[in-house]
Amino acid sequence: MNTRPTRILAATCLVLTALLSIVSLLTQPEFTADPAQRLAQIDAAGTSATVSALTFTLSQLPFLIAVVAVAALAHARAPRAAWFGGVLGVLGGFGHSVFGGISLTYLALAADATHRETMGHALTRVEAGPAKLFMAMGLLGTVLGLVVLGIALFRSRAVVRWVPVALWLFVVLEFALSNIASWASLLSGLVYLAAFTGIATQVLHEGWAMDSTEPVVPVPAVEA
Repeated sequence: MNTRPTRILAATCLVLTALLSIVSLLTQPEFTADPAQRLAQIDAAGTSATVSALTFTLSQLPFLIAVVAVAALAHARAPRAAWFGGVLGVLGGFGHSVFGGISLTYLALAADATHRETMGHALTRVEAGPAKLFMAMGLLGTVLGLVVLGIALFRSRAVVRWVPVALWLFVVLEFALSNIASWASLLSGLVYLAAFTGIATQVLHEGWAMDSTEPVVPVPAVEA
């Protein structure tokens, strides 16, 4: 777990998922609640909507590795919070992966303006079916996972204190304020990148602490 290739993989995934998320946020079109109008907005956005959906979906794979890395980093001194936050984060990434797949179907349907109303009704049924569970899993798992992982990092002191604070700030900006203020999404992406880059730096240069709160004291050799 503490080998250099593993640390490089974890650090890369931490930064990569944040970068992909920023691209997705910046290229995402404005969405309304009505599925038919949403398809029209995707069609009007063109390439930017495609880039947004693809980068959102692609960001979930490194996100899964990233949350495991964060949990491992905080595990030594905050094992319960690290485990709980890691599990929630993985569930969130899985749920968002399912939603990413649904988003890709929006791209295929958006270009057909003739049957847009019919497809809008079909999407309403899709989003009200089993997909709703995965969408809720993605949202709640990601939000609660990052909050709890921030608590684990804060309690373990595995990173400097501003990093978990940045994770909490990202959650507030992205999931509470982004629907109110247009600048909140961009700021949330930058805060997210800063937090995950700080964690990546710690993982890359220091690695994971051992599962013990006490340092190992070498036993002196007994002279014959």
